[in-house]
Amino acid sequence: MNLILLGAPGAGKGTQAENIEKAKGIPQISTGNILKAAVKNGTEIGLKAKSYMDAGGLVPDDVVIGILKARINERDCREGFILDGFPRTVPQADALEAMGITIDKVISIEVPDEKIAARLAGRRACPACGATYHTEYKPSAVPGICDKCGGELIIRSDDKPETVLDRLKTYHEKTAPLIDYYSAKGKLVTVEGQDEVADTTALVMKALEE
Repeated sequence: MNLILLGAPGAGKGTQAENIEKAKGIPQISTGNILKAAVKNGTEIGLKAKSYMDAGGLVPDDVVIGILKARINERDCREGFILDGFPRTVPQADALEAMGITIDKVISIEVPDEKIAARLAGRRACPACGATYHTEYKPSAVPGICDKCGGELIIRSDDKPETVLDRLKTYHEKTAPLIDYYSAKGKLVTVEGQDEVADTTALVMKALEE
């Protein structure tokens, strides 16, 4: 099964992609990670991507999709894959289809903006070891201090209120139209994001069987 997960920043699609990977044995594919791997491995298309990255520009969709296509042709994707973070726009979805990449199902995790803002406002990260916490859902034993290394927890720049509002605005303008795009193709399943991750996971797993 070839899947796409949609959802606004903070909706929890990354966590759900990991859960599906474990449950179904199909790999989660992040375009950011495969771009880095292609550049590191020095592939022809990776070097092409590097030329744009070194110049400070965005990597064109055709280059990204070329790298993506090479990745999903690898052995571990024979039974399917999960795309997390791509496509982000309707033109990218069109390009994906034009490259012959078939998508079986698209799961959109819906969470109201105000809930997302509240979720992200409570996130904390340890810059020393990378551990993450949440003031409400996953607090550290000592407020503001990392349980693992004793480092001081911070609010990441992506989680600051003004940044969150900008990210949500971009999502609604550029990515949310994909909901109608895939709905028109009969591939969209909507899941209402729950307060508890396990409850959202249960709904996602049910959606996979529909």
